[in-house]
Amino acid sequence: MKRDIEDVTSISAADLEKLSKEAAAEATPSRAKIMWGEFKADKPAMASLFILIFFILFVIVASMFINTPKMMETNLMGYYAKPFTPEYWLGADSGGRSIAKELIVGSRNSISIAIGLTIISSTFGICWGLISGYYGGMVDLAMQRVYDFMMIIPMLMTIIVIVTIIPHYNAITLTLILSIFYWMGTSRLIRSRTLAESQKDYVAASKTSGTGNLKIIFREIMPNISSLIIVDTTLSFAENIGVETGLSFLGFGLPMGTPSLGTLIANANDPENITGYWWTWFPAALEIIVLCLSISYIGQVMRRATNAAQRRGKQQD
Repeated sequence: MKRDIEDVTSISAADLEKLSKEAAAEATPSRAKIMWGEFKADKPAMASLFILIFFILFVIVASMFINTPKMMETNLMGYYAKPFTPEYWLGADSGGRSIAKELIVGSRNSISIAIGLTIISSTFGICWGLISGYYGGMVDLAMQRVYDFMMIIPMLMTIIVIVTIIPHYNAITLTLILSIFYWMGTSRLIRSRTLAESQKDYVAASKTSGTGNLKIIFREIMPNISSLIIVDTTLSFAENIGVETGLSFLGFGLPMGTPSLGTLIANANDPENITGYWWTWFPAALEIIVLCLSISYIGQVMRRATNAAQRRGKQQD
C-alpha cells in the first residue's frame, strides 16, 4: 500500500511540469487568434482586409465571364460613352470599349503579375539575404558582389530592352523578367537583420548542440525576423502593382491589346481626357490608391500580430 502511494506521488511529480506546460499552451492563443484580434481592434485594417479580399475574388470571378478579344474590339457607336449609360456602367474609351470590363480584366492581370512577382522575388531575396548574412566571410563577400553588379545595371532601361527584343511574351514572361531585378532590396534588408541575429546566443547554442546550418537559418533565425519579412512582403506587393502599372503606362508592359491598370491610366496622356473624359483613367487611378492603402494597413496589423505572438512565445519559454 505504501509503495503504491509512493508510485502515485512520483508519477504526479514527474507529470506536473508537463501538465502545466500543456495548460499554458492551451491558454496561449494561436498566431491566427492573435492576428484576428489585432484586425478586430483596428477598424481601418479590418475594412481594408475585406475590401482587398472581396475585390480580388470579384475581379477573378467576373473576368471569367468576359470575352477579352471581343471586349477589345472597336465600337464606334460607343465613342466616349458617358458613365451610367446602357451597356457602359463606367463609360467607354475612344474605341467604344467598356471601361468597366477593361477595369475588371486589367485589374486581374495587374494583380496576378504583382502576386507572382512578389512570391518569386521575395522568396529568392529572403533566401539570398539569410544565407549571405548567416555565413558571412567569403560567402557573404561573393554574394554581395553579385548584388552590387545587379545594382549598377540600369534596371528600367534593361527591362524595356528585354521586353522589346522578345518577339512574343505574356504575363508569365513579364513576371519572370521583373523577378530578375526586384529581389535585391529584400535581400539587402534581410541580410542586415540576419547579420545581427547570427551573433546572438541562441544561434551559438544551436551550433554547439550540432544543429545543421539550414535548420538554424530557416527554423530559428527566419521565424525571429518574421515581422520584418511580413512588412517587407506586403509593401513589396503594393510596390509591384505599381511596377507593372508603370511599365504598361509607358507602353512596355503587357502586349498591345491586353488591358491592365497601366493602359487605362495611360489614357491620361491626352490632355483632353484629363478633364473632358475623366472616366477613361480616373477609376483605375482610384483603384490603385485604394489597393495600396489597404495593403499597407494590412501589413502593419500583420507586423503587430507577429510581434505580439513572438513576445508571448518568449514569455511562455
